[in-house]
Amino acid sequence: MASEEDVKQRQIVEDRARNISHNVRCTECGSQSIEDSQADVAVLLRRLIRDEIKSGKSDKEIYKKLEDDFGETVLYAPKFDLQTAAIWLSPVIVGGVAAGMWAYQKHRQRTNVHIMALNLVRGVPLTPREKETMIDILTPPPPPRRWWWPIK
Repeated sequence: MASEEDVKQRQIVEDRARNISHNVRCTECGSQSIEDSQADVAVLLRRLIRDEIKSGKSDKEIYKKLEDDFGETVLYAPKFDLQTAAIWLSPVIVGGVAAGMWAYQKHRQRTNVHIMALNLVRGVPLTPREKETMIDILTPPPPPRRWWWPIK
């Protein structure tokens, strides 16, 4: 009969092994963790993780061993370095550029050179109603929308 201490020790090993297994990608399936996969390699990796835990290795050492043996893609949380920073930050950069283009286009629609020149010639700024009328008169119609160019 197993003592209470042995049961606690086995439970700790099992909990750590499951935690690590949830964060490791199955090299055969690719889309499942080794905890969820029933592939032969997943079963072997789960056994390897349990053996490493029993031998006294820390979680960090086990992750490092798996990464060294199978590559960085085996981990669901890759390291943050220059290459992954470019991948993670590229949507933010593209979104910022798109927002900047949109804002510049809106700004160009709102400011009209003819109104600014008329203000300088008259020496008196236009009233809001006059400005609105001038914008309606001087603003060219929008170009026709083309199916291959979605930006207005």
